Amino acid sequence: MASLMTAQRLGIEPFSDSAPVELYPGSASADAEVVIQAVYRQILGNAYVMESERIAVPESQLKSGSISVREFVRQVAKSELYRSRFFENCPRYRAIELNFKHFLGRAPNDLEEMRAHSTILDNQGFDAEIDSYIDSDEYNQCFGENVVPYYRGFSTEGNEKMVGFTRLFQLYRGYANSDKACGKQSRLNREVIQNTASPIYIGSTSQVIPGISGGGRGQFYRLSVVQAAGAGRMARIRKSSMEYLVPYEQLSWKLQQINKQGGKVTSIIPA
Repeated sequence: MASLMTAQRLGIEPFSDSAPVELYPGSASADAEVVIQAVYRQILGNAYVMESERIAVPESQLKSGSISVREFVRQVAKSELYRSRFFENCPRYRAIELNFKHFLGRAPNDLEEMRAHSTILDNQGFDAEIDSYIDSDEYNQCFGENVVPYYRGFSTEGNEKMVGFTRLFQLYRGYANSDKACGKQSRLNREVIQNTASPIYIGSTSQVIPGISGGGRGQFYRLSVVQAAGAGRMARIRKSSMEYLVPYEQLSWKLQQINKQGGKVTSIIPA
């Protein structure tokens, strides 16, 4: 989905071309240190970690090979550092939406997911809530034992709702910002409760890619598209600019079609 706009304009350039960070069996200590830093960055929401805040024993266990990356993620997530930053000082639904972001790399899909995790907190407590993500089939399929969780929601995946793409932008506030600095208020309460998608604002401009499920029924949008001429020696020179007038109900389908045809959407505005 991110190929519809350049990653730079959307603000996700640091993630668009980055390979997942993985620790292979028998890796050197320097490789383990790279993984440790990646885990802190992802699980703690890009917040700065002081030397005195690092969890030394699990770090040593990871470097020695006695625990996996998944278990190191679990130790960081259950640490007092994580708990104090993203659980004890946050409203419940803010804590849950950040758990989805930090551990599964996506935004919650719907209110039922949020309620299910709220029930876990009520009945089993904080540690069980953390385990429910890290021991899930989804975590296992996406990251396994040795891959550091990363933001999956910036690209479309099979069997995933496209609404998650728009919602992750509400949770992701740019590579220079941290979840600790972005406040304690939930960013998705209204969208999740109303089952609507969030608008995506491009960079610091007021241009917006509308949400693609919920709101705007009957609205038309004007899409400006640059389409490459196709394969051949002159393909880099000859490009065609086109506009489409698309009803809201067909917007998601049309964007996917343009993407498959190699087009680049330069603007989406209400008609």
